[in-house]
Amino acid sequence: MNSSTKNQDPRSQKNIQNFSSSKFPNFDICIIGGGPAGLEAGIVAKELDANVIIIDDNPVLGGQLIKQTHKFFGSKAHYCGVRGIDIAKILTDMVDELKIDVLNNATVVGYYDDDTLGVLKEDKLFPIKAKIYIFAAGASENMLVFENSDLPGVYGAGAVQTMMNVYGVVPGKRALVIGSGNIGLIVPYQLLQAGVEVAAIIEILDKIGGYYVHAAKIKRAGVPIYLRHTIIQAKGKDCVEAAVITQVGDKFENLKGTEKTIECDMILIAIGLSPLCELLYQAGCRIDYVPELGGNVPYHNENMMTSKSHIFVCGDLACIEEASTAMLEGKIAGAKAYETLYKENKKSNEIIVQANKELSNIRSSPFEQRILSGKEKMR
Repeated sequence: MNSSTKNQDPRSQKNIQNFSSSKFPNFDICIIGGGPAGLEAGIVAKELDANVIIIDDNPVLGGQLIKQTHKFFGSKAHYCGVRGIDIAKILTDMVDELKIDVLNNATVVGYYDDDTLGVLKEDKLFPIKAKIYIFAAGASENMLVFENSDLPGVYGAGAVQTMMNVYGVVPGKRALVIGSGNIGLIVPYQLLQAGVEVAAIIEILDKIGGYYVHAAKIKRAGVPIYLRHTIIQAKGKDCVEAAVITQVGDKFENLKGTEKTIECDMILIAIGLSPLCELLYQAGCRIDYVPELGGNVPYHNENMMTSKSHIFVCGDLACIEEASTAMLEGKIAGAKAYETLYKENKKSNEIIVQANKELSNIRSSPFEQRILSGKEKMR
């Protein structure tokens, strides 16, 4: 990078808010999403000497990490034994130290034909333009349709996790959880820690979907897990007062005569996530339906580049997976975005090689075979 580019528009995170919408500068790399993937992408790109901005719609950086009070497991390189909230602080501190520009409480609402973003902040819409975009916008919770599913007291499990662990709000006294993936196992345990009774977890499949280490904690706490069950009704006049569940057959049909009513004042839906692809549709990126990766996902190659050479993706937007893999994908996207702008160098190459090596190690687990299958469909 030449010195004129390197020293262009010197700013710090604390004064980025002072730029007027009409004079907002252009950037080398713009990252949409300040979760684990976006933060790692920004840190890597900045360390390689790119001019970077991170845009996030939350008041603080960290994404899903800021509500994760459980400790990570795996290797030391992937923050084994560190709580998600502490990982968020580690990454945010690195962003501060590198003086990466950050625009919080700002939502990207449009991607326009001249490759400009429309950004909404404090009821004002203004443009931001970059040479390269890295989308790390994450995913939204999947919901479930059943009788009275619109009653107050029916929540996404992730929303309840945010209410409790970020805002200190306990939304009820007795919960029924639908789904036994990792979120469906972690959030009930956190509810128990907050003094909330967990009536049961129900799962439509014949096995638990999450890691056994999470399921074991739930079982030790005495929470029943009903396999091959689903919910058919929420009961209550003005809010949830109970739920009706039923067993399902081999074709997931409801089995009459097996209905059971469970008293509860909240129903938590934990049946997975869907990547937030809307802006990538607007950008004209190729979108593929790959169930193993979460549904509709933007096509991307092993370098996290989409069908548009100036747009990269990483994290849950590219594949519904764990935070450790999201961070590794973020590193690859950040380094490859830099190389696309300038050229490959020893440092960027080392980052990509090491991140790919660690991804391969993680995805060698039997739990990750669906991810490998999904990624292969894009090749």
